[in-house]
Amino acid sequence: MHVKSHQAVLKYTSLVLLVVQNASLILIMRYTRTQPGDMFIATSAVAVVEVLKLAMCLILLLFEQKGIVGLTKLLHTTIVLGPLDTIKVAVPSFIYTFQNNLLYIAISNLDAATYQVSYQLKILTTALFSVFMLQRSLSKLQWFALLVLFTGVSLVQVQRQGSKPLASGVAQNPFIGLMAVVAACITSGFAGVYFEKILKGSDVSVWMRNVQLCIFSIPISLITMLLNDGATIREHGMFFGYNFYVWLVIVIQALGGLIVAVVVKYTDNILKGFATTIAIIVSCVVSVYFFSFEVTAMFMLGATLVIISVFLYSKPSSAPPVVKDKLTPELEVSSGAVARSV
Repeated sequence: MHVKSHQAVLKYTSLVLLVVQNASLILIMRYTRTQPGDMFIATSAVAVVEVLKLAMCLILLLFEQKGIVGLTKLLHTTIVLGPLDTIKVAVPSFIYTFQNNLLYIAISNLDAATYQVSYQLKILTTALFSVFMLQRSLSKLQWFALLVLFTGVSLVQVQRQGSKPLASGVAQNPFIGLMAVVAACITSGFAGVYFEKILKGSDVSVWMRNVQLCIFSIPISLITMLLNDGATIREHGMFFGYNFYVWLVIVIQALGGLIVAVVVKYTDNILKGFATTIAIIVSCVVSVYFFSFEVTAMFMLGATLVIISVFLYSKPSSAPPVVKDKLTPELEVSSGAVARSV
């Protein structure tokens, strides 16, 4: 009885953490991209997140291996003696770094509520890549859910036309924001499924996978930063425009993968769908009061369809789907944690 009670506490604590992470990250990120004053360099924030993520994973591995000696041996065995396994994650590392930069473009041009709803298109792209790359079968209900999802996002985007400056004077372009979201969803879906496919059967932990990813993502993000914003950085410095809220976004992003790892372990798809729904609702409510977001009938209809589609897609089927390439549970956690940490 005590064990069940403990598991229930962990399950719902994980659910609350996921809701807070999903909603707060988007809302605070939106605020940092629309606040008046000096604007921070988004590419530098992406790089700092990767460095912080690496530090967190190394600390966790340090405790897991019970000391620096065990950690050193693990890193040597996994990375130095297994370079091919590490090189495999180079492609998803590049894609996730690209995706992180796209999300900053998206949230700079879309309000938090529209972004939160539109980004659920990643369910559609991940499902399609799973079918084509892993030969995974979807039920008729899941195909119907994907159709409902696409319809819902389309309705939400109908009202987002034209470029409208905010009260802070920051210009935004909803079309650019939408294109960035779509591109981010496509890259997210492909990278997640590719990650599953190449790492099938591996026994490497989620923390070590993140370390391997950071080996590539840190230099990639630094190069991207210098190529895009080198002149600004040389003039003002890498941390130009940083304030408390920017650092808060960075910390929440870095913690995202760790939170998802816990969530996947202790919750099921229905609860994760419930968390997504709450995050969308919270984003809408907060956007109305703090970002002067206008909720139209079209947006309400579209958001409702997206929420329904999330539950339909997560609903367990009477018969398990046919999966030709099935990962171990640990790798599913790894892939999900990496994908959602961005």
